[in-house]
Amino acid sequence: MQKSAILEGFQEKRNKFFEWRVSLAPVRKIGLAGLMALITGIFAQIRFPIPFSPVPVTGQTFAVMLAGVFLGKNWGGISQAIYITLGAAGVPWFAGMTGGFGVLASPAGGYIIGFVIAAMFIGYISDNFVNARNLIPMSGVMLGANFALIHIPGLIYMAIFFHSTTGSISLWHLISIGTLPFIVGDVAKVVAAAAVTKMFTPNKSYK
Repeated sequence: MQKSAILEGFQEKRNKFFEWRVSLAPVRKIGLAGLMALITGIFAQIRFPIPFSPVPVTGQTFAVMLAGVFLGKNWGGISQAIYITLGAAGVPWFAGMTGGFGVLASPAGGYIIGFVIAAMFIGYISDNFVNARNLIPMSGVMLGANFALIHIPGLIYMAIFFHSTTGSISLWHLISIGTLPFIVGDVAKVVAAAAVTKMFTPNKSYK
């Protein structure tokens, strides 16, 4: 009986949070977006360099996926736009406590730009499809967002970067330094983010 009451209380609180988030005034939504940008910056400091790749493994994408889930399509995307804009302006919250436009101009720039698109896509799916908030379907949604909306822009930009600096790069070499080293870590972050989604999002519409 006590466990049931605790569970019901938790479910009620999470329902109220998402209903509250939807009805917030724009100024407060900006505040939440700024907080999510900060959280993305914190997770960016979970960083593991790869000797043969110009892009490190980071915790950023975990925060990006949750930005979409907790803030929705528009404000999830805005949170990542804030993260990118302030980071480019010099706030040292990109990976390795770095900041400045040079980070966006580096081989990692395309991945970072993809954060906005991925957060918007995940937010749209999470807000509009209740059944997608379960572990397996949300894992599929997040895997698609991760590898299509973050990695593809990342690889395209990396190819442009190498073409303009050191000459052409083969597709296999590009994938071997820009995607293959990240598969295991990205899948782990996707499963973790999908599990958080399942736990903390309502099983009914809140729009």
